[in-house]
Amino acid sequence: MKIAYFDCPSGAAGDMIMAALVDAGASLDALRSELRKLPLEGWELVGREVRKGAFRATKVDVEIDPHAHPHHRALGDVLALLEQSGLGAAVREKAARVFTRLADAEARAHGTTRDRVRFHDVGAVDAIVDVTGACVGLELLGVQAVHVSALPLGGGVVDGPHGKMPVPAPGTAELLRGFPVVDTGVKAELVTPTGAAILTTLALSAGRMPAMIVAAVGYGAGTRDLPGIPNVLRCFVGETVDAAPGDETILQVETTIDDMSPQLYEPLIERLFEAGALDVFLQPVVMKRGRPGVVVTTLCAPDRIDDLSRVLFEETSTIGVRWSERRRTRLQRESVTLTTAYGAIPFKVSRLGGRVVTVTPEFADVARIAREKSLPVREVLDQARADGRRLLGG
Repeated sequence: MKIAYFDCPSGAAGDMIMAALVDAGASLDALRSELRKLPLEGWELVGREVRKGAFRATKVDVEIDPHAHPHHRALGDVLALLEQSGLGAAVREKAARVFTRLADAEARAHGTTRDRVRFHDVGAVDAIVDVTGACVGLELLGVQAVHVSALPLGGGVVDGPHGKMPVPAPGTAELLRGFPVVDTGVKAELVTPTGAAILTTLALSAGRMPAMIVAAVGYGAGTRDLPGIPNVLRCFVGETVDAAPGDETILQVETTIDDMSPQLYEPLIERLFEAGALDVFLQPVVMKRGRPGVVVTTLCAPDRIDDLSRVLFEETSTIGVRWSERRRTRLQRESVTLTTAYGAIPFKVSRLGGRVVTVTPEFADVARIAREKSLPVREVLDQARADGRRLLGG
């Protein structure tokens, strides 16, 4: 799998992420061409090489026509721009998730709802181009999964649309909840709302770099010069290292629901499996104010997260989905059909070092045979297992 790891020792901003992807090999011309599909006027994408301390890096700026009228857009306005664009579905979906997460964070910070949030800086043309450009850059590089380092908090105060605010800004702080952060002692805004929204939304894991074969390293430059550290963000792009046989990385995707009819769980589980789930299970829980609820948990390959998230949003009443990376080791498995005392039955066979460990007949076929022969299901199951082990030498 092709992955990208963002190393952010001096912070992250939307333009830095986009610049790092360009420096790692995404064509600036192709990036411009894709971004021109947005129904936005009065901007130009400019890239150049700069130096930050001892480092060479790429700086990408969104230059705005000074005569263009500024907009304070709501989430619906931004989502409409994306939907009206000619961008690919994967880019539109990722960018929409970033802006929706950003709206939810701002709503929590200011005590309102996502639909009432009025984006100021992040509703401007440059922020829309930054977020969308980061999603386009990942697509141009063929990146299938994003990982990111811990993010530096920064400190001090900044001027914002609501007056002076502590760093990190309230919206940024909400975005960083549940995400690893560090205090580097630098008193400045190191992580912008757009930077935090992009990375915390798209990252499958945060912290240490996963094992990978690095093919390219891109350096994206920030605007300011920081004391004691070059203001650059590094992006490592490469392939994941093949794990040992049976060892793999999967995602555990969860959501908690307390207001849905029990009848809807059966079609939900069916759709999750159709969308690529490896397993699905439900757990009863007691939630706030003593309300009973259900945790829906599904396991999937990393490249199926978008499909499973979409199913959970469409088929349940949830407004949020969480996921985490898990490592697992599987026995070698195969499906075979064996001739038993009751005829041909499909079996799932697992092996450890070539030795047969489990021989499991397909239960639907066992139940069918039991009905046809008017036998107890347990009797047919036991005989089928014994026949399977005898035939396979297990």
